[in-house]
Amino acid sequence: MEIDFEKKYHEVEIENWWFKSRRRYLLDLLRNVPKDSKILDIGCSSGIFLKDLELLGFKTEHLFGIDISENAIANCKANGIQNAFVMDAQNILLEDEFDIIVASDCLEHLEDDRKAIRNWYSLLKTGGEMYVFVPAFQSLWSHHDVVNMHFRRYTNQELKAKLIHENLTISKSSYWNFSLFVPVYIFRKLSVFLSENKKEKGQIVGNTTVNYILLKLLLLENSLLKHISFPFGISTFCIAKKI
Repeated sequence: MEIDFEKKYHEVEIENWWFKSRRRYLLDLLRNVPKDSKILDIGCSSGIFLKDLELLGFKTEHLFGIDISENAIANCKANGIQNAFVMDAQNILLEDEFDIIVASDCLEHLEDDRKAIRNWYSLLKTGGEMYVFVPAFQSLWSHHDVVNMHFRRYTNQELKAKLIHENLTISKSSYWNFSLFVPVYIFRKLSVFLSENKKEKGQIVGNTTVNYILLKLLLLENSLLKHISFPFGISTFCIAKKI
């Protein structure tokens, strides 16, 4: 992503509604996983999610992160995550095999997403699970995607097909951030129409009250996702298993 946007990203990623609610959903999914599981966070940024896993009782020495950004990995190490490495997510060179691989908003940054998934599959233990989140719907493409250096956005069917093609079995899939889809869609279309999309700063919201409301909204959605799948949303995800 662009340097200025990355700097802002690192400043807000702990408390921002988007990042915090997604971490909470993943943490709920992993809450009952054996605490000696070996976990890899692809595109780990400053290691906030890995620190949350540590607080849940997962062993620090079994928590790994990779990111293409040297600044992100420096932040990781400053946060106490020593198994953090600067690597290209299309070609992760680690000797370890993992019980859990998490890739939150990473695949869309990679030019060859099939090569990346194939690489991730090789790092996953038999019986292990992969949790992949990506931005949804090319119709939502905007300047936010440009500054984040995205190559594409996905439908849920496209993401499932790419994972299945690499011999993974889908155990759950859905869209995420369902409630805000319509207002975000309208805003982005209006931005393009008015030629003002360069003013858009994506999902980073500084207002404390707005941040609190949006966080509560997505935490409610997280609860609903335990029982249902959403038909559309700003993001989509799959949980896939290596059989």
